[in-house]
Amino acid sequence: MTTPITIAMEGMLLNWIKSVGDSVKTGDIIAEVEADKATIEVAAEADGVLLEQSVKVGDNIANGQTIGLIGANGEAPTAAAPVAPAQAVAEARAAGAAVIAAVSAPEVNGNLPDGVKASPIARKMAEERGIDLRQVTGTGPGGRIVKEDVEAFNPAKAAPAAPAPVAAPTAAPSAGFQPVPGRKLPEGADVEYIDLTTMRKRIVAVTVESKQQVPHFYVTTDIDVEALLNLRKQINEGLPDDSKVSVNDLIVKASALTLRQFPNLNSHYYGDRIVRHKRIHIGIAVAIPTGLLNVVARDADKVSLGTLAKTNKEMIARAREGKVKPEDIGGATFTVSNLGPYDVEHFLAIINPPEAAIMAVATALKVPVVKADGTLGVGNRMKCTISVDHRVSDGAEGAQFMQAFKGMIENPMRLLL
Repeated sequence: MTTPITIAMEGMLLNWIKSVGDSVKTGDIIAEVEADKATIEVAAEADGVLLEQSVKVGDNIANGQTIGLIGANGEAPTAAAPVAPAQAVAEARAAGAAVIAAVSAPEVNGNLPDGVKASPIARKMAEERGIDLRQVTGTGPGGRIVKEDVEAFNPAKAAPAAPAPVAAPTAAPSAGFQPVPGRKLPEGADVEYIDLTTMRKRIVAVTVESKQQVPHFYVTTDIDVEALLNLRKQINEGLPDDSKVSVNDLIVKASALTLRQFPNLNSHYYGDRIVRHKRIHIGIAVAIPTGLLNVVARDADKVSLGTLAKTNKEMIARAREGKVKPEDIGGATFTVSNLGPYDVEHFLAIINPPEAAIMAVATALKVPVVKADGTLGVGNRMKCTISVDHRVSDGAEGAQFMQAFKGMIENPMRLLL
């Protein structure tokens, strides 16, 4: 029996890791697909032999398309499945909306960083090694620079780099450019036109949809994080850096455990019905050089804190390297957006449709506090705000959720149970 290798997102086949006839095991990386700025590793979903590659390197892939087949050794491949029908494609697109909305493709429509075509991995390696990609000859599809080109690069044999193209400040806007209706496009030597990247266009679409169509309401609470920070310090004592627990890991765990008490907020809104999820998957917003990517901590309420921290760290690293796995993204039931590292006192996050809520976490700050005995002291406080879709929930439930979440953070030993 053959198992199709199906891709649930649009992209381009970047590389076949396995060749026809190679043995594969479940979880083995078979191919790499470039979906906008992120490189997705495609893993085998069955043991067997790679029987067929129905897509070539450099080919574009549609949502729901089968790119190959896995079967038993000696088994004759059946015809590869065609592109999924419209309904299946739409469902696949919806399932992958988090990554499609969050990642960018700056190599689309001629908008090339430094004027060169290169894979995300090649760009990352070149940056780490101080290599000017304009000096590297690309051997990938369409002259694209790939990882092997950077590894093989010899500066002594390279020709001087051509200057990077500079956009003329007064250049006309690109074809298809549409200014905001009723607003005249500025002209002259004091302005320049910058085309939106694919990522930015999608962020525009998603955030406008959310703010126009989703009736947000917000509930903010001020949380004492002294005990949480002390617990984290105790947990991390003597642990290697790759095993340490972050404040964000603790927040994700607290959010997941609180959602157990408020399953209505672990829901998605679909117009005429609400879909309540029985599993809790927390989306974690990760800042990357080109924008924002959400990775997903699956079953965050059930896995141990140590496992959660290790998995989060690995996913976040892959996101920043531009090489996420399919299981890293998509399927979030609730999202946490943490701007704590950026010295932010308070902010409001925009809901990711169709999710019902998102948590905005600000920086933990030392502030004056009134102690129980009425005297003044110094405490560690952190403001958190939940944004909720009013079509799914109401203010009282949002307030009760934040009250329970605050209790979880201020009594953090419950996160270890």
